[in-house]
Amino acid sequence: MSERNHSYSDWDDSVYGTGPTDPPKNRGALVALMLILIIFLCGIVTMLGLMNIRLFQELNTDKQQDELAISFTTEPTQNEMDQIAPTEAPAAIAASTPSATMDLQAAPKGVDNIPEGGGLSLQEIYTRNIPSVVSLTCQGSRSSSSGTGVVLSADGYIVTNAHVVENALTISVQLTDDRTFTARLVGCDDISDLAVLRIDCTDLTPAQFGDSSTLRVGDTVVAIGDPLGAAFRGTYTNGIVSAINRDVDVNGRTMTLIQTNAALNSGNSGGPLINCYGQVIGINTMKIGAFTDDAGVEGLGFAIPSTQVKEIVDQIISQGYVSGRPTLGITGESLSTFYQHYYRMPAGLYITEVEAGSDADSKGIQEGDMLLYLGDTRITSMDDLKAAVYDCEVGQTVDVIIYHRGQQYHVELTLGEDVPNYG
Repeated sequence: MSERNHSYSDWDDSVYGTGPTDPPKNRGALVALMLILIIFLCGIVTMLGLMNIRLFQELNTDKQQDELAISFTTEPTQNEMDQIAPTEAPAAIAASTPSATMDLQAAPKGVDNIPEGGGLSLQEIYTRNIPSVVSLTCQGSRSSSSGTGVVLSADGYIVTNAHVVENALTISVQLTDDRTFTARLVGCDDISDLAVLRIDCTDLTPAQFGDSSTLRVGDTVVAIGDPLGAAFRGTYTNGIVSAINRDVDVNGRTMTLIQTNAALNSGNSGGPLINCYGQVIGINTMKIGAFTDDAGVEGLGFAIPSTQVKEIVDQIISQGYVSGRPTLGITGESLSTFYQHYYRMPAGLYITEVEAGSDADSKGIQEGDMLLYLGDTRITSMDDLKAAVYDCEVGQTVDVIIYHRGQQYHVELTLGEDVPNYG
């Protein structure tokens, strides 16, 4: 075998295996310098913060000293006068008296706001009518509502809005003397949005109703009610008649109402609109716009004229309903999109009740069917059905489309007269 000669260079690159072989450099001085610099900067920031606080305190103290002093003017007491030397009294009093004072004069009672040509003051109108205004709280199976009512008679009859007591299972009436009664629904008319209640009481204070046909635009009116519920019951607002015989669309029907700028809010429904003589000339029913609306509309309130109220209320009290109101004899509820897809049913009004003896009953329409159309109108809710029926008359024949067990059927139904039974 031949041996191989290996030669190695004499130079050293300070690298051995995986790294340098030289000892690390000492950087302690640099670290110490950085720490000293950071401490120095923190000290400067702290000193500036303390200087700002002191400067703020001095400025605040100077501002308080420079403010104008307001106090009540009082005469020095005899003891104070005795402690002041006669020769020094003027100077001492001048030094102790503020540079400016505010005197409070005796304020007279507010002046009664009495309209021209007689009438009552706003205070007298409220005093006369507040005993005739009641607070209503209604509890349904799924919801609750509140509103206002007006006493019709001493023996317990009360008028309010139909939408206040709609679907209510219990109705509680609270009087201004805090007595509370459970009310019975005498009758309800959705078209006029009026309802009559009765409580077991014989010492009520009935409101005085006036003839709304004599109203003029610009007449002073006031409203009493419970805006936003009983927490603000008895709230009193005033305004004028903004328009008369105003046609307003309400849930698909046209109502002829009194327009006013007196403030009305949720809870005022069913309360009185009162003229300058203390007479109820309307039942408040609705407002248009609120601060949450995109339109930002304010000052558009509406009331049912007293002439209409009398016509409806008299019929409800005498017979429990209003004559000539058409009905299809069907009651239902809206079906959610989820149930439509789950049960593979079309959009429509899910029928929950068919009035016995109605034409719908005789034609075989059943609970669980769906009402899809009345004429050319698509029906998906009770409001849709009511709006479509309002344009018809008792005895009129209409064409409806019913969905029954997967099939659609055209059925002709004759509208009957709505004679509800409130038990």
